[in-house]
Amino acid sequence: MTIEVVMPQMGQSVAEGTVIQWFKQEGEPVEQDEALLTINTDKIDVEIPSPGGGILTRVLVQAGETVPVLTPLAYIEARETDRRRTVSPSPAPQGRAAPVPEEAARWHSPAVLELAEHHDLKPSELQQVPGTGRDGRVTKKDILAYIEQREKVAVPRAGEEIIPFTPMRRAIAEHMVRSKQTSPHATAIIEVDMTAIAQFREREKAAFAERWGCPLTFMPFITQATVRALKKYPWLNAWVDADRIVLKREINIGIAVALADGLIVPVLKGAETLSLSEIAQRSEDLTRRAREKHLMPTEVQGGTFTLNNLGVSGILLATPIIVQPQAAILGIGAVARRPMVVGNVVTIRSMTYLCLSFDHRVIDGAVAGQFLQEIKSGLEVFDPIRK
Repeated sequence: MTIEVVMPQMGQSVAEGTVIQWFKQEGEPVEQDEALLTINTDKIDVEIPSPGGGILTRVLVQAGETVPVLTPLAYIEARETDRRRTVSPSPAPQGRAAPVPEEAARWHSPAVLELAEHHDLKPSELQQVPGTGRDGRVTKKDILAYIEQREKVAVPRAGEEIIPFTPMRRAIAEHMVRSKQTSPHATAIIEVDMTAIAQFREREKAAFAERWGCPLTFMPFITQATVRALKKYPWLNAWVDADRIVLKREINIGIAVALADGLIVPVLKGAETLSLSEIAQRSEDLTRRAREKHLMPTEVQGGTFTLNNLGVSGILLATPIIVQPQAAILGIGAVARRPMVVGNVVTIRSMTYLCLSFDHRVIDGAVAGQFLQEIKSGLEVFDPIRK
């Protein structure tokens, strides 16, 4: 019995995935549920277990190739002892065929396929070639034009080095361009006195780490103040859907995490129900697993508002780019001790800047200012007992 390995659907919004690494080669045995390959989807690396035991007889999609979900990746020939343990998937109900992505159904003539193979054009790359033939089909002329253009781009000049995008870098690039093209970005910045929180944190961080098993940073305080402000100003906790604004009742905070090869935004879901210690614990867990590449695709989906801690890099001010389809993102600058005028006295205070980039289709400057003032007030009048 032949077992088909397909690109899994790792989330409702995930349309494709990239094969990163195969752990088995053709002809090698594989056990059911043994790690078979790693894929990248929605900027997440995920290990895929084998759907059955047997011999890996054919690999259809090589490492580095990107294909639509449900695309066959490989075939496993089940051994006699494995056939009894392998559960065949239930057939689809009559009249309800499994959805096939448009790219997977695209037809190419034998001549086009032969030409593409001659020029080492991968199947995923062939899907991206624009067609000028009848009904948008790709012709030999289209292939040659694509190859010519690719070679022009790929030839480095003297003193240059060409580095192809990784799957994560490509996903980030596509999202950043789409966000700037979609949303008219505006940025408002406010200065916040974090002295009371800095003093509390210095006193309590050792006991907090011992009790809750995670460090006490400034981020849980800012996250909690942001959540309370979002309750009061729900237009910032929203998605833009075409010509509609969707206000979200649940507050799911995206937390931007810098990785060695890019950036990822795991989501702290149901943040409005969490205490300060729970925010600290869950944020730490998401950040750690993001850096270890142990997140699931569902953990980077569904965010309604994003926080970007610029201070970890020593940055004071920035204009962050909105995570689509959200309406806003808050950048947090480094907390630094600076001389400030308090009343008629110059004193040293722990200060930070909050930088709010917002979609001007949804939010006006006045509302953005009120939202920032609400966060500022919540942080500056910090009450340890109430927290």
